[in-house]
Amino acid sequence: MRRQPVIVIVGRPNVGKSTLFNRLTGSRKALVHDLPGVTRDRIVGEARVPGRGRATVVDTGGLLMEDEDHFIPLIRAQAEVALKGADAVIFLVDGASGPIPEDEELARYLRALGVPVVVVANKADRREVDLAAFEFHRLGLGEPVAVSAEHGTGISELWEALEPLLGAAEEEDEESEAEGSEVRVAIVGRPNVGKSSLLNRLIGERRMLVSELPGTTRDAVDVVVEQDGARYRFVDTAGIRRRGRTDRGPEVLSVVMARRAIERADVCLVLVDAAEGVTKQDAHVAGHAWEAGRSVILVINKWDLADDRVEWRQRIEDEAARHLKFIRHAPVLFLSAATGLGLDRLLPAIAKIGEAYRKQASTSEVNALLRAAWTASPPPSGGRREAKLFYATQVGSGPPRFVLFTNLNQPVHFSYLRHLENVLRESFGLAGVPIKVMIRGRKD
Repeated sequence: MRRQPVIVIVGRPNVGKSTLFNRLTGSRKALVHDLPGVTRDRIVGEARVPGRGRATVVDTGGLLMEDEDHFIPLIRAQAEVALKGADAVIFLVDGASGPIPEDEELARYLRALGVPVVVVANKADRREVDLAAFEFHRLGLGEPVAVSAEHGTGISELWEALEPLLGAAEEEDEESEAEGSEVRVAIVGRPNVGKSSLLNRLIGERRMLVSELPGTTRDAVDVVVEQDGARYRFVDTAGIRRRGRTDRGPEVLSVVMARRAIERADVCLVLVDAAEGVTKQDAHVAGHAWEAGRSVILVINKWDLADDRVEWRQRIEDEAARHLKFIRHAPVLFLSAATGLGLDRLLPAIAKIGEAYRKQASTSEVNALLRAAWTASPPPSGGRREAKLFYATQVGSGPPRFVLFTNLNQPVHFSYLRHLENVLRESFGLAGVPIKVMIRGRKD
């Protein structure tokens, strides 16, 4: 199977790139907001090209040629990496305003790169666009296509303009089978603990923006990594702050996107800054992942900074015992995204916990294990009748879910459910994996 063609969307800030990306990919993956500069990283999605199979679509941060912001050089570097690998470039402009000096600067930049470009005048739902669109001829990049990314107007004409640049039609493949077997991993943590640095180290390129400024990443970005026949889909997310510390606008949207990423994952890597230790905010982030029913690995980053590793490890373990009691069984890895120290243990740990997350035990195994635990320590029956367990079975995975059928008429105290969870976790190797145990009585 030939590789999918790559379409990259570029343009100055706030012309509707993320809206067009969402329109082409049929998703709400990119953040959309009326403030310029919301998208900073490259966002990658997949589009169905009419009559031609699929294409990869890349949304880039708004391009400005002047370095008036700390992030401008980083954003431009990210966009240039994407452009050099593109089969077609959509140069999105604001059709309502007509060409402005920033558009002309970008047009010169694209002509110098020599990439295949289609000029697209957005906001074609406005009356003035028909007149303004013709003015974009002077950019020297060919006939502009008028669209409304928000309302879907002109999208079929855009695909027609892109068709000559995309090469031969793609044959269908068995990609869905590969996607079903992959482990989905969300990298989460409070701002500036090294999430993007870790992903950059894993994939071997500076795909995510990495800066000493907190809040660099706003979008959630998928990256697929394959090793030893296993496939991992990583999502780098914006740092999650406590609700009282989250500003309105893009910051709020970033937290929403981070939570969506958690909900799509099998495994969450909760990153902690080794120098700062485990904080209440780290517990807040880990709580999001655990409450969403996702497996958790605690990753202590920046381990290269530890001058006394024995002392640091003891301090971090004490802090984790104090703040992270609910995931005290989760695996803990000490590594450095900056130097690669300890990174060789990360993917095997993810593979192991991903397998545990999808664990499917036989009914005979579950029955034998829980019957022994029940007999050794039965729950209070709330009356004279002896508490009896008829049978137990696993009813689902991802995460594992179990049901016990009993003669009880009253709910069982949560502490007994926790006891059964611990029995299952220890016996089936489910450390770091949330377990749901339900007890059904005669009324149920």
